[in-house]
Order: sequence, then structure tokens, then C-alpha cells
Amino acid sequence: MNKTILKIDGMMCGMCESHLNDAVRAAFESENRGELKKVRSSHKKGECEIISLSPLDEKLLEKLKNAIDKTGYKILEIKSEDYVKKEFSGDYFLKKSLPRISSNLGFKPIFSSRCP
Repeated sequence: MNKTILKIDGMMCGMCESHLNDAVRAAFESENRGELKKVRSSHKKGECEIISLSPLDEKLLEKLKNAIDKTGYKILEIKSEDYVKKEFSGDYFLKKSLPRISSNLGFKPIFSSRCP
């Protein structure tokens, strides 16, 4: 998977983020429907993060630029990098957090520290 980060100028609020996300989704809609996995924007950071199955090609980047320009925002920079999905580790919760929570409530853990 790939993460593309667009530095954006002009976002001021949460609605700006929403408009930008909609424009990105619309750019992926026609030809690259299954390619887009996630899009999120932050007006505080001034960026839009796109998670896709593969790196964005020139044709799609041009389509994104046009869609974003139409909304009134400006792309300042484009970065792309590999993306590895972070998995939830239940082991951490079972071995670290649960015993601490249980002991604070006066319960004894029902498993030993040798749990797999």
C-alpha cells in the first residue's frame, strides 16, 4: 500500500477538510474506484493524506490537482511513501494494561505472566 501526502493551502476549518476529501474521492471514482482505501485531511496540519493500493500515477495526480483546484485550494507539495497498516496488538493489552487495571480495582488476574 502507498501513502501520498498533499500539502494544501487554503483550508480553514472542518468543512474545508470535508470538501477536500469529497474532491479526492470524486477524482478516484471513475477509473480507479477500488484503488482508494482512505482519505483524510487536516486543516491544522494543512495536508491531505491518501492511502491507496499502489502509488498514484501521473494521470491520476493530474486529475487530483484539477479536482482540488476547482474547490479553491492549492497543492503546495506532494510526497509519497510506503504505507504499512498498524495492527492492534491484543497481547499488549492482556500483558500490560489488564493486570494493572485489575489490581487497581482489587481483582486478581486469572492468568499468569506466562500466557502465550
